[in-house]
Amino acid sequence: MGTLPSPQQLRYLATLAELRHFGRAARACRVTQSTLSAGVLALERQLRVALIDREVGRRLVFTPAGLRIAELGRAALESLDAIQQAADASRVPMAGPLRLGIIPSIAPFLLPGLLPELRARFPDLHLSLSEDLTERLVAKLAAGQLDLLLVAMPCACEGLETLALARDPLLLALPPGHRLLASPEVEIAALAGESMLLLEDGHCLREQALAVCRQDSGWAGLPRDQNPRFSASSLHTLVQMVQNGLGVTLLPRLAIESGLLAGTQIGVRPLASRAGWRTLGLAWRPRSARASDYRAFASLLRFGGLEVGGVPDGGADPEGESAVNEVPAG
Repeated sequence: MGTLPSPQQLRYLATLAELRHFGRAARACRVTQSTLSAGVLALERQLRVALIDREVGRRLVFTPAGLRIAELGRAALESLDAIQQAADASRVPMAGPLRLGIIPSIAPFLLPGLLPELRARFPDLHLSLSEDLTERLVAKLAAGQLDLLLVAMPCACEGLETLALARDPLLLALPPGHRLLASPEVEIAALAGESMLLLEDGHCLREQALAVCRQDSGWAGLPRDQNPRFSASSLHTLVQMVQNGLGVTLLPRLAIESGLLAGTQIGVRPLASRAGWRTLGLAWRPRSARASDYRAFASLLRFGGLEVGGVPDGGADPEGESAVNEVPAG
């Protein structure tokens, strides 16, 4: 057997395959560009195979062998990291680095209460946060850039281990003086003809809101690719749009009970009959050595008045319904 690649060589290659740029990959690895280039070249000579196609000019193009070896290298690095994590976990639970990914419709409403408790309970835990859309967080988790995700289910989390934690109902937010405020609860059919304000494409809450509207025959023709007149990049912007009478929207109860509507005159009503909800939960790579830490982390999460527990892994409801009433993955 020849000399095996070093973890450093594999890290250079895997990072370069992910970022497709020598300069950015070098910065991510905290080395100079010449050091990274020399490391990849040395790996090619050691393996006696071309990893990068140098016949295509200035563009960075991997050979098929290079892509495969980069993939295997990333898996090897994850295994090495798991060895260190297992050793750390055996000494002190909830210690060392923990890279948490969290979606924007959860982060500002859950973190203010969570972070002080984490610091008090686990002073040896070094938490770093990445706020992003679900799809990108899942990709970062798969690439070994994150350890744990806090997301809304169902999500595109195939192949990951998940732990559902709480049901978060979606409530109807109405502008001041809106006619539907006269009702204690609102039928979905009553929303026909209303301007439904949504988050921008890529936010799972957008698809969840659309799926709730499609439950009624009055909205059955609503296309999946509907582009409303107005969309927002955050829940706070969405609230201001409703406050100014641009339309109605669906908001998670977690956000509302965390003060999202403070300073507005927006009215909130539950939806009648099959009201929608999302399930808040954690996701991590399968067979992680830190699974016990992640479950301990789950025990610290506080969801206010939400229904906690009783929601099986995977986001299914105890009665067998989808966690967000057949909402598509997002």
